[in-house]
Amino acid sequence: MIERKIDLNTIKKLITSFKVTALIGARQCGKTTLARQINHNHYFDLENPRDIARLEQPQ
Repeated sequence: MIERKIDLNTIKKLITSFKVTALIGARQCGKTTLARQINHNHYFDLENPRDIARLEQPQ
């Protein structure tokens, strides 16, 4: 696994400033790996049918 300390720190700073932070980019560039390293309360994978259903029925 490639360590992406700068990217990880940038994402953590953005999460403290914004309610929603999205990771976007080309396929297989490490978005999911970065998201899992953040260890935050909410994580949605828009390719997962369960997560899509959760977003369609917000509380």
